[in-house]
Amino acid sequence: MFQLIWIIIAGLVIGLLARLILRGPQRIPLWLTIMIGIIGALVGNIIASGLGVRHTGGFDWIRHILQVGVAAGLVVLITPVWLNRRSQRSSDHHRQYR
Repeated sequence: MFQLIWIIIAGLVIGLLARLILRGPQRIPLWLTIMIGIIGALVGNIIASGLGVRHTGGFDWIRHILQVGVAAGLVVLITPVWLNRRSQRSSDHHRQYR
């Protein structure tokens, strides 16, 4: 149970850092930010393992930079999809009641 809480907290921190380094507003909900952070952390770990830098002496800066970088890339890719999906749903809702 504690591990699940830690994964959610790490996903939140990584997702928020990813959104922080990007310019402009990212209009996605907090739960999606957490999911992007979790996925970014997992993919970043895989890339760091492939590069041989996942476990280093001291603080794993390269691994964390990769995690945030992957999450930032996901925010860039997912935000327009999320906004487009929401606007389509909103226009469908308006058409239904006209």
